Formats: sequence, C-alpha cells, structure tokens
Amino acid sequence: MLSAEEARVLAVLIEKETTVADSYPLTLNALRLGCNQTSNRFPVVSYEDRTVENALLSLKSIGLARFVHPSHGGRTVRYRHVADERWRLERNELAVLSVLVLRGPQTAGEVKTRAERQLEPDGATVDEALDTLAARSPEPFAVQLERRPGERERRWAHLLSGEPDDTVADPTGPITVDERPDLAGEVAELRARLDRLEALLGVEPD
Repeated sequence: MLSAEEARVLAVLIEKETTVADSYPLTLNALRLGCNQTSNRFPVVSYEDRTVENALLSLKSIGLARFVHPSHGGRTVRYRHVADERWRLERNELAVLSVLVLRGPQTAGEVKTRAERQLEPDGATVDEALDTLAARSPEPFAVQLERRPGERERRWAHLLSGEPDDTVADPTGPITVDERPDLAGEVAELRARLDRLEALLGVEPD
C-alpha cells in the first residue's frame, strides 16, 4: 500500500522513463515538475521538494526506487524506478498502471489513448495489461469499477493506495485535442457536414 504521494512519484518515474528518455533518470526538480503538471494529471497537486524527497526515501526503502549518484564531475543525484524488477511487470503493464495513477479512473479506450507514447508495439495490449494488473495475487493492482448511471463503458482504477474514490464525477475529463490531434480535423469535418445539411434543409444559421 502506497500513499498518494508515493504512488504519484512512482508513476511519474515510470511515465518519464519512456516519454523523456534522454533526461532519465530524473533530477529532483524534474520529478517535482512532473508531479505538479497541470496537464494529463488528476488530481492536480502542488508538491514541495520535501514531499517528493520523503516519497522517494519511502519508495527506496521498499525496493521501488533507486538513487543514482553523480559520477565524477557531476553534481546532481538522479532518481529512477525499479518497479519492473520489484513487481515483475512488463513495460506495457507499468505504462497502463502509471496512467491509472496519474489520470484517475478511466475506460480501457481512454487508457489506450493516454498510454500510447509509453507502449511497446510488441508488448501486451492495454486489455491484457489491465487483466494482468487485476489478476495480481495476493493483492490486485487494478480493478474494474461498476458502471455509473449514464456511462456506456466501465472504468478501471488503480489500487496502489487502497480502494479508489469514485465519488468525483468524470474525473479524467474528456479527451483533449492535445491528446488526440486528429480530433480537430474530425470536428471541422462534422461542422462542414452540418453546414451542408442545414443548407439543404433551408435552415438559417443563428
């Protein structure tokens, strides 16, 4: 069982290992900024260095993080996760888990979109990764939530910090244009089709 701070720090290390590989392992400053991002995060937090340092020390003590001390001429300690070794999880399984931690409960389709940059093409699919996380013994890492009124699909949540809080309506928010660049084109196409339909029907625009 991890605290919310420990889970977020670990998830950021997992995410950044693939999305900013050139600057990984991370410095304390980069890790704090990753935790405090206002995009692609739910909830948005404002951690101080001490909060991140305490989480790192705890993660190190249970074998989930390592401190990379500077080599000759270096000045800055860097940090990396070792969750793959500790938990025996593959890259795609870790990617899916990190997205659930950083973005809150979401459908398998949303996980696939948001984890795309981290996924290996030849690795487990998102559905397979979710099933693996849910089937983990003795404690599962993920759970499929009951469908709420008005929802078409059931959502998934992580269990690293205990039972998920499912009281917040639509915690992940809609997929944004930043996450799906093709959405802008689709919206423009739909608008053009609507305009043509209105012209055919003789509907005057507002």
